[in-house]
Amino acid sequence: QILVTVPFFYWPAVQGLTQSFMLSDPFGLHSRFVWFNNYIALFKDPLYLKSIVITLVFSASTATLAITTGLFIATLANRILRFKNIIRTFLIWPYAVAPAISGILWLFLLHPSFGVVAIAMTRFLGIEWDPVLSGSDAMIMIILASAWKQVSYNFVFFTAGMQAIPTSLIEAAAMDGAGPFRRFWVITLPLLSPTLFFLTVMNIIFSFFETFGIIHTVTQGGPGGATNILVYKVYQDGFIGLNMGSSAAQSVLLMALIITITVLQFKYVEKKVQYTG
Repeated sequence: QILVTVPFFYWPAVQGLTQSFMLSDPFGLHSRFVWFNNYIALFKDPLYLKSIVITLVFSASTATLAITTGLFIATLANRILRFKNIIRTFLIWPYAVAPAISGILWLFLLHPSFGVVAIAMTRFLGIEWDPVLSGSDAMIMIILASAWKQVSYNFVFFTAGMQAIPTSLIEAAAMDGAGPFRRFWVITLPLLSPTLFFLTVMNIIFSFFETFGIIHTVTQGGPGGATNILVYKVYQDGFIGLNMGSSAAQSVLLMALIITITVLQFKYVEKKVQYTG
């Protein structure tokens, strides 16, 4: 395990941290130590500050949509009596789709020129939809593509959590006159709180890092930087702009941000989790 983690995890992390304090030429032949200049320049860059806001909005929207949709579908699937295993299998399959392919699928649906859904929205509903030119439309499109990719993942865990809930509790509540919504709100949801907390942490991490392929294939951070989240800006500045020092500093700040968010979740959100019935 040490032979794997040291060269493939710790050594690149140390190299990235070191590079964040360096200023290199575009060819990487010469570097000089500049202390915290790369970090100071980032916080003075309005585009980077805008990227932070875009990332927070995008990750919160994606996680909320993916979790609520996964929970809703799992609740419906848990009530099915016939063909339950077949239906669950079909609902799990979208998770096997690569993020880049997920982005292309939604691009074929929502592109203003050839997207079936986009054309129908414009012709029959009169909705002006153009993610190529509109930043808000582009943000909605990548949120839908990212959330759709993660719904199946959430569905699996919610389904497993619901199967672990004793049916005697649900039946007793039904005999006492509690309706389906009341039973879900009072019994099912509190007992699912550990699963919900775990999925909240995982979905936020997913939206920060694993959505690079979707954005790269669909919007490339556009239009006008409206979908340029932090992980994609690291790629743009490092591999396209060849500013390796700034890119490394952004990587360090991105990791610090996600660690901070995760720690805050464990500190404040976990207190509301009920680990026992």
